[in-house]
Amino acid sequence: MEKQQNDMRRRASREKQQRYFKKRVAATLGLLAVIAGIGVAAAAMASNKEKGKEKEDGTVETIADPAVTGTPQQEEGQQEPEQQEPKEPEAASWKAVLDEANLLAAGYDYDAAIGMVKNYAGYESVEELTAAIEDYEARKAECVPVNISEIPHVFYHSLVVDPAKAFANQDTDPQAVGNNQWMTTIDEFNKITQIMYDEGYVLVDLKDIAEETVDENGVTHYKEGTIMLPPGKKAFVLSLDDLSYYHSYDGYGYASKMVLDENGKPKCEYIQDDGTTVVGDYDVVPLMDKFIEEHPDASYRGAKGTIALTGYNGVLGYRTDISYQTVPDDINADKKKWLEEHPDFDLETERAKAKEVADAMKADGWKFASHTWGHMKVGEASMERIKADTVKWKENVEPIVGETDVIIFAHGQDLAGWPEGYVAGNEKFEYLKSNGFNYYCNVDSAQYNVQIRDNYVRQSRRNLDGFRIYFNSIGEENTLSDLFNASDVIDPQRPPVPRLH
Repeated sequence: MEKQQNDMRRRASREKQQRYFKKRVAATLGLLAVIAGIGVAAAAMASNKEKGKEKEDGTVETIADPAVTGTPQQEEGQQEPEQQEPKEPEAASWKAVLDEANLLAAGYDYDAAIGMVKNYAGYESVEELTAAIEDYEARKAECVPVNISEIPHVFYHSLVVDPAKAFANQDTDPQAVGNNQWMTTIDEFNKITQIMYDEGYVLVDLKDIAEETVDENGVTHYKEGTIMLPPGKKAFVLSLDDLSYYHSYDGYGYASKMVLDENGKPKCEYIQDDGTTVVGDYDVVPLMDKFIEEHPDASYRGAKGTIALTGYNGVLGYRTDISYQTVPDDINADKKKWLEEHPDFDLETERAKAKEVADAMKADGWKFASHTWGHMKVGEASMERIKADTVKWKENVEPIVGETDVIIFAHGQDLAGWPEGYVAGNEKFEYLKSNGFNYYCNVDSAQYNVQIRDNYVRQSRRNLDGFRIYFNSIGEENTLSDLFNASDVIDPQRPPVPRLH
């Protein structure tokens, strides 16, 4: 009921603005007609060169008409400035400002919206702008703080474009089984996104959950952040794993790489059955970009998601790892085959193309995180392997996507249990912390787990993949019902999903 009342108030405000604008146009046209009439009358009177003015003593002085004889100042070579009526703000100009401000307000950044309007010279004289400020202030006043400790974090892998290819031969093809367990189809993703939006979920950035402060020694400290949303809205965090388009995906109905379209926007390349390549919305990034463009209130202040990247097959579909150039003895068969099929391969060209795409994605609001270079099981790995892997990620991935202080662990592993967290003496944590990582994410089936300590931020994630969707849809699990009904989402082309071993 409260949401309906808020919607009614906003509709009434917009209708009021539209009615006022129509009246304003009519009044302006009438005023122009009057001005035109006055102009004609003034022209007829222009032949009267002098006007009489009676002084207080009864005499009459002749006042020269400036239009004909000029004033004394003009005779001395100085031009008297023309008297002009104050101009009203141009409609096209203030409308553009209003459009931008409305977009900011739709994303719940009311302060920025108010500031944009107030920075427009003459906004006080435009009723639509002053009404917008009142509307933004009223909507801001209605917002309530989100409970940070109850924010879920969901994630996807690359989306299946062609389920018939991805899920074929479940009895004989281990890769097809993995596709069925770990991957989500485009149809499922689109349904989940729409349902969560309809249920009031709003995408927030991982770093929105914490507030960072730096002390006089340059040390960063963390405490719980503040997220203000309208009543009934719920925050969630989104991340994507393995957006590298591994060689193992080839021929299974996935996109082949991230590219930029003619407008410089991130899209996906997809290779069709006949070998031709098309560019479109074939994975989470362009699909979410499109959804938020159509539903700006689906995102808090322009938030997108965090993309967790490995490096051993390159990133974003580009073969950017040094191993493609050095070709070590232990290089795997997939890399060898790819190099044979691409004799013109040049490492620096691949890296430059990948960086161009990554930069465009960041400009659109996407963030990047380490997923470890080798998709490593950090809980089981030795310190020596963790150190070597971190060096590889920083040498092969960081130059392309930029520095990050977020690490999202592969295989759902972690450095400690809940709720104890990372305590003094945790060697692996201390090493990663010393290498600049401050935000840590694992995977579990909990609805939400958030841990904000003075020196790090930690959040658990939930996999919205074939395994969870299938077993929730048949009633053997209940781990997604707070987000959506899995039976309403599951792709009809998905076969039964085998249990994990």
